[in-house]
Amino acid sequence: MRKHVAEQTVIFFSVTKWLILSSAVGIMIGALMSLFLNILKNAEELRGDLGFSYYFLLPFALMLTLWIVRTFDKSATGHGTEKVIEAVHKREGKINITVIPVKLVATVITIFAGGSVGKEGPGAQIGAGAASFAASILNFDAKDRKKLVICGISAGFASVFGTPIAGAIFGIEVLIIGVIMYDVLLPSFIAGFAAFTTAQFFGVDYTYYDIHFYKTLDLDLLLIGQVVVAGIFFGIVSDAMITGLSKIEKFLKNFNYNLYLKAFVVGLCMVIVSFFLSDKYLGLGLGVIEDALDPNAFFSEDISWYDFIMKIIFTGLTLGAGGSGGVVTPIFYVGATSGVAFGHILGDNVALFAALGFVSVLAGTTNSPIASIIMAVELFGVEMAHYAGLSVVIAFLITGHRSVFASQKIALTKAENIDIGEGSDIEHTPISVNTEDIEKIKNIRSKLRYKRLKWQVKNFKSDKRL
Repeated sequence: MRKHVAEQTVIFFSVTKWLILSSAVGIMIGALMSLFLNILKNAEELRGDLGFSYYFLLPFALMLTLWIVRTFDKSATGHGTEKVIEAVHKREGKINITVIPVKLVATVITIFAGGSVGKEGPGAQIGAGAASFAASILNFDAKDRKKLVICGISAGFASVFGTPIAGAIFGIEVLIIGVIMYDVLLPSFIAGFAAFTTAQFFGVDYTYYDIHFYKTLDLDLLLIGQVVVAGIFFGIVSDAMITGLSKIEKFLKNFNYNLYLKAFVVGLCMVIVSFFLSDKYLGLGLGVIEDALDPNAFFSEDISWYDFIMKIIFTGLTLGAGGSGGVVTPIFYVGATSGVAFGHILGDNVALFAALGFVSVLAGTTNSPIASIIMAVELFGVEMAHYAGLSVVIAFLITGHRSVFASQKIALTKAENIDIGEGSDIEHTPISVNTEDIEKIKNIRSKLRYKRLKWQVKNFKSDKRL
């Protein structure tokens, strides 16, 4: 009895401690995110006062952000989520406080001039940086510091996504593939909800989508079959996005050229394409996402089948040239527009497949199926839950052991015939397919070829007799 009382007392004080800490951190980060999002909103509204197309500034903006990041804090380079995951796994959650103003300024400049990046990654990095600073002031040990920083990640995502539950889950699910850190679950929920509520208090507006999809639980085999195929398609799209971003960034990195001149040339190329083709691949692209998710098919008619491919290219070029920002908003763009392309092939339920693409490509590229399913419910309604669950999980599996965040750790094999070796992260973890299974597949193929040849010979002899 005494042992039970002692255990419950310790748990009570632990819950109380993290209730207070995560609430305080969530409120602080919610205020920071409000500042960030309002500055970004005002910057985008100022584009109309320039007197010329805003994206003409892109080559100069890329050079400026490159200089800011290299001069003041190199950890603010690229998409912020990757750096945060790396800090949690490799530096016990220690993040330099200077990353907050540097990331904020560099991201606003990049997006203002049309750089194809997102705002969620910077939100997570700013939130994690603020939490790490708070942990330093409170003189926390390594374990509590990491826990508080993870709360900061969840708070950052929740307040930028506008989905407090999905944002909180995403913050803890994105760290390790196949593991949800239950010891941080309650603090992450509290921090996420506190940050989201604080951001709303300071006037941040969030967009939620009514795709007019109301389905009963009646068995619809045709739609279920279409969703399965869609999940496979979104898994392929996710894999293409991971590969595309990686290849473009590596190509630009290995291209032996002056960094600033390279940034200018890449920016100039994007300006030329935008001027002669379309400027819808620039910036956040929220207008295109809204059109894709509009239940009125008229709005999605302007979305071309290749839009998601162009967005991948523009995002890779922006980040590879030195732009600062996240990849989650481009992931939403790619998912929604590829869903429109898929829906047009079927000729029906275009908004539904755009919504499924929105969350499925997120799951595939970031290995976060649980957060993606919850996000589908928070953004599109509970009627989407079972269809989103099917598409999301298939896309997550089809993508394989890959991610846009190379610092993610792997704790899950996505198929029983795949072996995962010891590694610190995705980039350095050896992955191999069981050779016995490969031989079995080869033998099956050989038998099928033999039977086909035998059938062809038999038919040839029959035709000859005739």
